[in-house]
Amino acid sequence: MITKREAKLIKSLQLKKFRSQEGVFVVEGEKNVFELLNSSLEIIKVFGSENFINKHAALLESENTTVESSKGSEISTISFLKTNNNALALAKIPINTPMEFDNDYVLAFENLQDPGNLGTIIRTADWYGFKNIICSQDSVDCFNPKVIAATMGSFARIKVHYVDLKAFIQNQNLPVYGALLSGKNIHQTSFKEKGILLFGNESKGISDSLKTCISEEILIPAFGQAESLNVSMATVVFCDNLRRVQNSQ
Repeated sequence: MITKREAKLIKSLQLKKFRSQEGVFVVEGEKNVFELLNSSLEIIKVFGSENFINKHAALLESENTTVESSKGSEISTISFLKTNNNALALAKIPINTPMEFDNDYVLAFENLQDPGNLGTIIRTADWYGFKNIICSQDSVDCFNPKVIAATMGSFARIKVHYVDLKAFIQNQNLPVYGALLSGKNIHQTSFKEKGILLFGNESKGISDSLKTCISEEILIPAFGQAESLNVSMATVVFCDNLRRVQNSQ
């Protein structure tokens, strides 16, 4: 049974200030909780339906996780998702996570605001084999419940770092490929062995301040009448073209 105190805590974790205060975030849905159980993240407690607990009994036991058997209606009541009556977990927010670039590209984002976009970007990074995402400090929190939900489990494998983005880029001594409408056709771009893929805010794009850091401006050519691409979709196109070029070398 989920206590009133637990329910109150979970509801409060929708807000960043309480996540920061408690050092805790919420993971919802069977897929995401399953990925959490298979990760190195520290789990505080899992609230699961009888079906979820029976289905994943061996994993729950091997992880020595505190599990609370809960009715589906209880889980639905405290969930941020429209449909979730199967599983919900509380986990510790990791601190001092080291950056490990492994001689690969880094995905960087300025003032990213939409939780769904960041969640999709994390999922995209996981699909294309990236390990790190760099965000400016004014970007949406990666432990926002909507971000976690949109990752479909990829949050457990991708590290998101919040930095002074301009200072970070200037300290790396790497080529920077910026997503801009004034750039060179991405289909004609020869990417270097290592670098940074830079994307701007959903509506404003890359700021003038960061444009000075860009080595090469890159355009995704349009074949229709849409004004622009969603930043998460632009990330997919960049990642796919980069990997295609790398695989052909």
